Amino acid sequence: MKFYSRGQLILLSVLSSLITGLLLLGVGLPILLANLRDNPGQNVVADAGPPPEWVGPVTADESPQAESLRTIDLFGHAERPGYLEGQAVQRLRPFSESERANIEIYERLNAGVVNITTQVMAINWFLEPVPQTGGSGSGSIIDPRGYVLTNNHVIANAHRVFITLACGTQFDGTVVGTDPENDLAVLRFHPPPCMTLQTIPYGDSSSLRVGQKVLAIGNPFALERTLTVGIVSGLGRPIRISRQHVVRDMIQTDASINPGNSGGPLLDSQGRMIGINTMIYSPTGGSVGIGFAVPVNTARRVVNELIQYGRVRRGWIDASMVQLFPALVRHANLPVNQGLLVSRTHRGGLAERAGLRQGSTAVRHGRNIIYVGGDIITSVNDVDIRTLADLFAALENSRPGDRVRVGVIRDGNPITIEVPLANREEVLN
Repeated sequence: MKFYSRGQLILLSVLSSLITGLLLLGVGLPILLANLRDNPGQNVVADAGPPPEWVGPVTADESPQAESLRTIDLFGHAERPGYLEGQAVQRLRPFSESERANIEIYERLNAGVVNITTQVMAINWFLEPVPQTGGSGSGSIIDPRGYVLTNNHVIANAHRVFITLACGTQFDGTVVGTDPENDLAVLRFHPPPCMTLQTIPYGDSSSLRVGQKVLAIGNPFALERTLTVGIVSGLGRPIRISRQHVVRDMIQTDASINPGNSGGPLLDSQGRMIGINTMIYSPTGGSVGIGFAVPVNTARRVVNELIQYGRVRRGWIDASMVQLFPALVRHANLPVNQGLLVSRTHRGGLAERAGLRQGSTAVRHGRNIIYVGGDIITSVNDVDIRTLADLFAALENSRPGDRVRVGVIRDGNPITIEVPLANREEVLN
């Protein structure tokens, strides 16, 4: 019998393992290759490239490649074409023309929309003034010097105003001027010389059409620079914003407007401001698709005066007028039951010189003395006048010195008088 040394035994063991491995490789490799050829993709994960953009679930009818799609369960069994029940499939789809337009407008102009917050003063139990957080809203930068257009109700009764830009920088703001009749206000902050501000360009609200696409940018519920899209739902809506003030020609839109959107811009499809988002109709406090915006043409008319004078100078008929009511109509046996009775004219004033006639007989109504027998105003520039709010609205666009056609009932007969207007502040104050 032949004996091997320890070194020889180790060498024989290594040679035996090598031969066995080569035999297995020769037999198994053809089987593996055949298996891969018959079942492509089952055991190999290919590089899919960059992840596609998320666009939502796809059904077999929506995708021309749906027949080639297969899903594999954990046991390697192929499922039906399409996608697993309840699971979304991603696919790459280019933006539509409308989507590209929305994205372009938002990316270009959102930096021109600011967030406005206020601080108000309250009185505590010790009758001491205590600052408290007030309201919040939105605004549009309309001038690179730092002028901002917003709603008057956003900053009403504010002790301090803060303006926050898209970059997060906050500035102290000052109230330049207010126009409560149109619920508009102009604020200003002072950016550093090195800062370039994005402004919102003016459009033209006179050419709007129902059905036209509009976009709203604002800060609803403190969610900064939110974009919503809708259409013009109605035009020329008269909306009462206070007991005496009615804003005519308001724009109605179904673009979502919520608390915090007030004062933000309503834009057309070119990115031009055609309205200032102001209020919503809602039984719940949230948007139900009925929002209203002040036409930008109204804002353009008053902004320069707000910047120059801090207020809007408007014309007025310099006379004391009383809105007709049933008891007065019955007592004076008036020929109409709606309109404004001219109780007194200002001695030597514009209305008196124009021929407007005042009352001659005094009657008491509560603590007030009314003079009856004078002219009854029923129209101004062919706009029907039934209430004082109608007169405010009819003269909203006027200026001191303008001449208006005043339709009156005198001794039961209708006549027209041309009356120059005085300064409203001087007449009413």
